Amino acid sequence: MTTEGGPPWPRIMVKLSGEAFKGPEAYGIDYPTLERIAGELAEVWRRGIETLVVVGGGNIWRGNLAAERGMDRATADYAGMIATAINALALQDALERLGLETRVQTAIEMRAVAEPFIRRRAIRHIEKGRIVIFAAGTGNPFFTTATAAVLRAVETGAAVVLKATNVDGVYDDDPRTNPGAQLIPRLSYLEALSKNLRVMDPTALSLAMDHNLPIVVFNIRVPGNIVRCCLGERIGTLVAADDYNPNLR
Repeated sequence: MTTEGGPPWPRIMVKLSGEAFKGPEAYGIDYPTLERIAGELAEVWRRGIETLVVVGGGNIWRGNLAAERGMDRATADYAGMIATAINALALQDALERLGLETRVQTAIEMRAVAEPFIRRRAIRHIEKGRIVIFAAGTGNPFFTTATAAVLRAVETGAAVVLKATNVDGVYDDDPRTNPGAQLIPRLSYLEALSKNLRVMDPTALSLAMDHNLPIVVFNIRVPGNIVRCCLGERIGTLVAADDYNPNLR
């Protein structure tokens, strides 16, 4: 917890889906969107908040769709891990063009382009003021990058996971098909699990609950939302224990 009026979380984990990188495009990386996201992460870092990122790869590869077409599921998931590395390198480049020091660490070895994930090294990078971007999920098939975000947050001592999505938070129904769906401003872990509200997959949610790690679900498509979230504005949906008091404004 920080002092009155300051950011509520000194070290954050931002979970960026691959879809966040494509912006209005149907596929791939939209560079204005990438640069906007990098700019927001840079502003967060410049405010003294230690910043970690886990990236997805759905803008390049969808393992579940490949598996539905008959591809071996493990092979499809490994291909997705490689896709996350592409996004990580693109984000690293965008951040470094803004003058920030970064490191990409991958859960499967790609030594020519990134470091392997080593927990103590990642923490040392954070202590030296670098933004660390984690790619390749957990390194295992059948696990989502959301699970990787929670796992890396727990391993590195992040105080919160900020899950960037394409909607304003968690709703009681799908807002894309039900215009009457209501935004839920706060949820317990058990409510999210029992009601299957698609905050994250059950493995990720259960791990967060086990370690009392709060999750904020917010809309990445609204410019400035990453900064607002990090500074403690009440946006999106907070998933946390009933007694959690994060000093939000």
